[in-house]
Order: sequence, then C-alpha cells, then structure tokens
Amino acid sequence: MDFGVRWSVGRTGQCWDNALAESFFATLKRELIGERPWPSRAAARSAIFEWIEGLYNIRRPHSNLGYRSPAAYEAALAA
Repeated sequence: MDFGVRWSVGRTGQCWDNALAESFFATLKRELIGERPWPSRAAARSAIFEWIEGLYNIRRPHSNLGYRSPAAYEAALAA
C-alpha cells in the first residue's frame, strides 16, 4: 500500500543517521520515564519538559562539549 510516506533514515543497519536522537531518547527513558506510571499525559509532558529544560539542556554534562554542561561551556566561552 502507498500512504505517501517518505523514509527519513538510511538503509537497514545504518543507524548513524539518527544516532543522536536515539541517544537522547534512551537517556530520557533511562533517567526519567523508566517503568513509572504517569497519572496523565499532561503530567508526563510537564515532567519531560522540566527534565529537558531544567537538567538535560542546562546541567547535564555532554560529551561533545568536553563533558561540561552547556551552562559551563557557555560561561567558559564568555570568559
């Protein structure tokens, strides 16, 4: 059946084209979501937003920034 969908990934077995997204979602699942039940979709959405904006983007060390947090990396650039 043709649903008019275009694939956005490479051939089977070529995972490097979406490795960054897969790494992010694996970290999200491991650190926040896990097996815990959520009372509502809104509660899950709010917790995910807080995790991304309050921890992942600000304080969590990133390997591509020399294992510094984005905040520490930007402070070093400004100095």
